[in-house]
Amino acid sequence: MPTPYYDHGGITIYHGDCREVLPGLVADAVVTDPPYGMAWNTDFSRFSGGSSASVARRGSGRVYSAGVAGDDHPFDPLPWLAFDRVILWGYHHFAERLPGGSVLVWIKRNDPAFGSFLSDAELAWMKGGCGVYCRRDLSLNGETSTREHPTQKPVPLMRWCIEKVGDAGTILDPFMGSGTTLVAAKNLGRKAIGVEIEERYCEIAAKRLAQETLFGIGG
Repeated sequence: MPTPYYDHGGITIYHGDCREVLPGLVADAVVTDPPYGMAWNTDFSRFSGGSSASVARRGSGRVYSAGVAGDDHPFDPLPWLAFDRVILWGYHHFAERLPGGSVLVWIKRNDPAFGSFLSDAELAWMKGGCGVYCRRDLSLNGETSTREHPTQKPVPLMRWCIEKVGDAGTILDPFMGSGTTLVAAKNLGRKAIGVEIEERYCEIAAKRLAQETLFGIGG
């Protein structure tokens, strides 16, 4: 196992390739938003027209020049299916490589905005069961100009996911990004392990967790 990048209050971050770190990890559940294998263009200025007046309207006009690590090739969910409790976001991009299970739906906008810009919702696969469960969460709409990662999820959404996996004591996010899953786990009093291949996101996640410790606030 590599030396933890961050380790405090039951929350641990490792900087590295999760496939290499996996053999040394012990966790009760996997809750993660992996690279989907869609080569997502993270130059969001293409949606704003580049004008300052439209920055808040579409995509925040930001450019995440590094893109999403690993998004240029198909995602393989197999290593994570060995865990008893699993939630994988973006599952419709790799559904043919998953067994049957439940579906979580994140509704990202109000009804009048349906069909107006990009996706109205996002989907996650949850191991076990066969139901479909929805949550409307618009909180990220107010964070488009401040979010740290191009595919960052809202803290309340990831908290909902952790609650869905029941009493799992330690949550693993092998594609941690900016650390939202870890923040949600900490808010719920759970232990958590995050793995991230890009060091700059490890730094961002560590700062977010440190702010949680200092101020005791979510998000």
